[in-house]
Amino acid sequence: MKKETFQYPSLKARIKNEYRIIFAAFVFILIADAIGQIEIPLGPGKLILFPIFYALILGVLSGPEILKFFKKKEVKAASKLVIVAICPFIAKLGINAGASIEVVLSAGPALLLQEIGNLGTIFLALPFALLLGLKREAIGATHSINRESNLALVTDLFGPDSPEARGSLSIYVVGGMVGTIYFGFLATMTAAAGIFHPYALGMASGVGAGILMASATASITAVYPDMAAELSALASTSETLSGLTGIYVAIFVGIPLCRKLYTWMEPKFAKLRHEPSEVLMRKEKKWRSIDEIYRVGCHVCCCRSWNRLANLLDSM
Repeated sequence: MKKETFQYPSLKARIKNEYRIIFAAFVFILIADAIGQIEIPLGPGKLILFPIFYALILGVLSGPEILKFFKKKEVKAASKLVIVAICPFIAKLGINAGASIEVVLSAGPALLLQEIGNLGTIFLALPFALLLGLKREAIGATHSINRESNLALVTDLFGPDSPEARGSLSIYVVGGMVGTIYFGFLATMTAAAGIFHPYALGMASGVGAGILMASATASITAVYPDMAAELSALASTSETLSGLTGIYVAIFVGIPLCRKLYTWMEPKFAKLRHEPSEVLMRKEKKWRSIDEIYRVGCHVCCCRSWNRLANLLDSM
């Protein structure tokens, strides 16, 4: 299958081919901005619906599976424009971090080590995924937060058509829709509880995904409006460091840990669900292949030995 590169000779050619995407995105922005931010009181905290949530819903509805406003080719082309759209946001994060450099430096090594804390979710998410019936998809789905860099990593390591890549892509899509609501609600509940220092909550907001960080940061600054600048600076710096260190943590710790836990836990959960174990079936297939190679090797050696013996007898 030929891979589409979406390369054009000029900007004019790109606009001519992708004008529907650009126009629809602009309309979705206007609609989402007109609706604005909605705050729903819920217990000690509040559920915050951001404009990006409405834009995502409009994008899903206009896709080829529902309203069919966009074709599949246009959907693939739109995915290439995501990094272009978030570049100004990334630049703004750097400016905020630089303006509050003293607060950032005072946080010390906590900013660098906070990425390791994300690995703790593997021990909760992987068993839950296996309990729901996922197989190797669970490795891609639970090794990290599964944003752009993690999705690219899993696709490169396991292949675009692998179960691991499907699991990573599923969390990427669902996380973009549900994650903004969940992170905003979790942040307000945690801030309202008063257990952690606001700076710790700000650092925890930078998980490696811009929209999730924005949702959590907006919720925390709503609780602590007097510390909005410091919290935004810590969150943006943490976000940048998570993007830099997160990929290495995923390569050397996250994915190997998931694979090891999957090999150990999957047979037990398969037995609990009364279904065949993918790990045991793969091991059995591997041993069958080794046994077959051994048999073929022995057969070849025996044939050669018999041929040599026959040649020796003929020469006598």
